[in-house]
Amino acid sequence: MLLAGDIGGTKTALAIYAPEDGPRAPLATATFPSADYPSLEALAREFLKENRLPVDRASFGVAGPVSGGRSKATNLPWRIDEARLEEELGLGSAYLINDLEAVAHATPFLGPGDLYTLQTGEPDPEGALAVVAPGTGLGEAFLTREGRGYRAHPSEGGHADFAPRNEVQVGLLRHLLGRFGHASYERVVSGLGLPNIYEHLREAGHAEASPRVAGELSRADDPTPVIVNAALGDGERCGLCVATLDLFVSVLGAQAGNLALTVLATGGVFLGGGISPRVLPALERGGFVAAFGSKGRFSGFMGRVPVHVILHKQAALVGAACYGLETYGEGAIFERIPQRGDDR
Repeated sequence: MLLAGDIGGTKTALAIYAPEDGPRAPLATATFPSADYPSLEALAREFLKENRLPVDRASFGVAGPVSGGRSKATNLPWRIDEARLEEELGLGSAYLINDLEAVAHATPFLGPGDLYTLQTGEPDPEGALAVVAPGTGLGEAFLTREGRGYRAHPSEGGHADFAPRNEVQVGLLRHLLGRFGHASYERVVSGLGLPNIYEHLREAGHAEASPRVAGELSRADDPTPVIVNAALGDGERCGLCVATLDLFVSVLGAQAGNLALTVLATGGVFLGGGISPRVLPALERGGFVAAFGSKGRFSGFMGRVPVHVILHKQAALVGAACYGLETYGEGAIFERIPQRGDDR
């Protein structure tokens, strides 16, 4: 059996899978506060002791870079090593992959109930798939069709140069260059980027800052939820926060379109990360799709590319299981399973 995990700075989700049941039917699953444990090994030992199933292999998606079978988890003091996991947990083998690569592995297995469609398009069953995931940073990945299955590829496209599309965005570019010396898309479309947009629009006098929101921001450890809530909340909305979120959505649409063109993602673009489902009302307003499709002579092509928001809250865990089950089978190329109503 396979132990799979989604390792994050705040929480870690673990599950056990039998190969014959597939990645959507875990035999046991649990979520733990990551900071309560000194290491992944300690956390996994507790989970395995509670469930006592014959696990001999493992696959983990880690929120951080993975190189040479090792990873330093982002926002955690854990140093994760495949060899040490095998030794301390008594496993025959263990694999680490980046968490966004794990999400990419999950996309072919997501059913209709896991997705919200922003643009239906005309999906090509043989086409590549792209994943754009604004969270704390901006993650990107893509999948290419190989034979009857897909192969997932990591990417650092979120660090590509930010390209403004109008005068307001040109001003934002100047603001970012003056502050950071380099302006990447991650400086705009991420949890780190929303405060940058807000600060620029406030300084430029684009909209008036709400005294209530300004007070909340001065007390907040993380300004991003404050800005999003003030833009989408049921009560009185802050005009500056609404403008901030609209600009965020427009730039996200442009960059998602850039990735779609780069990898020819005629199979579809999937918006993951923690921010995309949270700002769904803003994505629905049309600014995202307009920016996504605004590609000059290729605008017609962009209208045929499907775009979906990933609603599944444990897509990275499903992806880690997909990777593990397929790696221990016939390599990390997996077939797309039918999307059935029961989402199994």
